[in-house]
Amino acid sequence: MTTSSRKRWQRFRSLAEAAERKLIVPTPRMVLLAAVSGLVVAAGYALGAGTAVLLLVNGLLVAAAALDLSLLPRRRSLRFERSLPKQADIGQPFEVKITALAERPVSVRLELQDDLPQSFGLPDRLCGTIQGRSAEWRYQTAGSERGVFAFRFLRIRLLGPLGLWQKQTKLAMEQTVNIYPDLSGVRGILGSMQNHLTLEGKRIYRRERSGTELHAIREYTPDDDPRYINWRATARTGTLMTSVFRPERGKIVTVMIDCGRMMGIELNGRTKLDAVLEAALSLAAVALKQGDKVALLAFSSKIKLYVPPGSGLTHLQTLTAAVFDLQSDFVEASYSNAMQFLLKVQKKRSMTVLFSDMDNYMFDEAMRPLLQRMSRQHVVLLIGLRDEVLHRWTVAKTTGRRQAFIRSLSHKLALDRQAYTAQINAMGIDAIDVAVDDLAWTAVNRYLDVKSRDAL
Repeated sequence: MTTSSRKRWQRFRSLAEAAERKLIVPTPRMVLLAAVSGLVVAAGYALGAGTAVLLLVNGLLVAAAALDLSLLPRRRSLRFERSLPKQADIGQPFEVKITALAERPVSVRLELQDDLPQSFGLPDRLCGTIQGRSAEWRYQTAGSERGVFAFRFLRIRLLGPLGLWQKQTKLAMEQTVNIYPDLSGVRGILGSMQNHLTLEGKRIYRRERSGTELHAIREYTPDDDPRYINWRATARTGTLMTSVFRPERGKIVTVMIDCGRMMGIELNGRTKLDAVLEAALSLAAVALKQGDKVALLAFSSKIKLYVPPGSGLTHLQTLTAAVFDLQSDFVEASYSNAMQFLLKVQKKRSMTVLFSDMDNYMFDEAMRPLLQRMSRQHVVLLIGLRDEVLHRWTVAKTTGRRQAFIRSLSHKLALDRQAYTAQINAMGIDAIDVAVDDLAWTAVNRYLDVKSRDAL
């Protein structure tokens, strides 16, 4: 298409949009009535009274059309409002309400069509009648992707009382809704009991080991360590008492999220980045509930965002608001930039959890010296997403040479991943290769294990 033709197309498109905003068109009933009128006129001419029938039929048709058009309310006499939530979870239905308000009592039928983003479920066209001064319509939809999505306009079609004419218009109604990651696991953590955590249907128990911070004094039981008997409390109460310690609070947990091109790959209907965000927020909820501080760093070839350490549930809201619209970039992730940035801004010892794809760890030659440098100051945990396609081929049945070759190659790649994680573990750095469905609770368990060992 040439430049001049593109310019002409822009003009034609603007004319089409202007016609779409304000237009009066006949209804199918009007077209049918006109066709029937033509047949009646034809019959009149066949009977020798064509002129009289023509004038009579056309006069009645014009009168009915004029009456129907005059009874249609003016577009400006109606006002429309849309009500929708500010945020919703991905895949979770939410309700949208549209309200019509009239300046004076009217009785008019209308059809509505809302402007939904492409990734939302489309509802049926809304139909109804305004009787009086107001009416409302409700429908449900859901977003299948994270981010900020705009509802830009509302299409309205007013039908006359005789059903011969319809006015249609397009009202600008700019509103946005934020689609957040699936936070059901986070809510389950926050609502769980004090002695255990429930995440994705799995129960995660706190390990009661010795710490450095006095938590409580209670009666001694036979399973308690005699070294922790509190003799002062025993002398004061006359009952054998023991001290209960817990790991220190106020430690820092830093979550690093890879936003490179590999994280945009879809697994089980969602991207790897979606799964990582849900797991990262679940880990943050547990750490904040344990009284620790959480920082978050997202990066690709550059630093995308950094949230400094904070504590409390309000900080969890800050983290969620910062990452809900995070998207992967079609570039390779730079671990060097991310780790150097973290070492610069995070001077205190922390537990650093890096979520990425295991292949990125394996083929980045400059990563090992960076990890060794990081491990001197921080407790490092590498969590890699397991390649589900590769895993399925390793357990698939072979029915021919081609399948046998693919399975053997898959076993070779799987063994390479295991060898790499073993090498990283030998360096004193915890590295695990986990399935997407096990990502959240595995990260939480590793964090609780580090806390129980007072490794921070």
